[in-house]
Amino acid sequence: MLDSQPFLDFVSASQAVLAYLHKRLGFDLWMVTRTEKKDWIVLQTEDHGYGVKEGTVFKWADSFCSQMVLGRGPRIAPRSDEVPAYAEAPIGKQVIIGAYVGVPLMGQDGSLFGTLCAIHPAPQPPIVVSELPLVELLARLLISILISDLKMAEHARHAERTQAQAMTDALTGLFNRRAWDNLTAAEDERCNRFGHPACVLMVDLDGLKHVNDTKGHGEGDDLLRSAAQAIQSAVRSPDAVARLGGDEFAVLGVECDAAGAREMFQRVDRALSAAGIQASLGLAVRDHRLGLAHAVQTADQAMYANKKERRAGRGD
Repeated sequence: MLDSQPFLDFVSASQAVLAYLHKRLGFDLWMVTRTEKKDWIVLQTEDHGYGVKEGTVFKWADSFCSQMVLGRGPRIAPRSDEVPAYAEAPIGKQVIIGAYVGVPLMGQDGSLFGTLCAIHPAPQPPIVVSELPLVELLARLLISILISDLKMAEHARHAERTQAQAMTDALTGLFNRRAWDNLTAAEDERCNRFGHPACVLMVDLDGLKHVNDTKGHGEGDDLLRSAAQAIQSAVRSPDAVARLGGDEFAVLGVECDAAGAREMFQRVDRALSAAGIQASLGLAVRDHRLGLAHAVQTADQAMYANKKERRAGRGD
């Protein structure tokens, strides 16, 4: 039976539910997943043979769950090879699946968050279908805890921003590097827990040294303040903008997917151009398997590649 102790959060609730369902129904792999555009992200697992770990990313369209959500297959299939949509699903070519369980996890707004699902290499007795009401009940339990957890995570994000206000760059008023490191670490943990997307935009100003050398540091400081205002004006309120030092700025796009990241890049680029500021930009979307630290490195590399390309174009 389920532990009678209160669940601390969505993660602990998911782990308890998966362990209980494995003990009651069997099945070698139980998962709580998140759908994010084309990605199907494994958030929690109870694995006894498939070798699937938290953070694994599959293609959503390849999965049995994508067919189940579309109504092309039942939520419990004791013999999955007898269901045409499941027999033809690409995931079945990657791993051996003889039986399947899957129910959707629907968000408060009616959108699909992910699934509670299971697979087993061998077909199961037809009686397993009678367990569907229990699986659906536990799915509703998880989504209720998830909704509460997401609200708490949003409150935590606001508290982090308030705390980070004490760690600002004196010249621009933006977050400083210490605040940036703290905010990205906290956001990365939320991305791991809930499967949120995120992105990083790096901005490096052109010619700050030349301005300082020819017009004085006062003019250089004005350039930095103007750049900070332009970048801040182009991002959304949940996003975080920091001055990392010198002429380098960074933006953390919160719950921002690839399409949103491209839009943010364009807005920042236009805002800097409108302010008469030349800069090199680099963008990276967080890979669910590698985390935000890797996205920061990738965006930084893209920014330097952009700077090199622009210098070559100017003949520098």
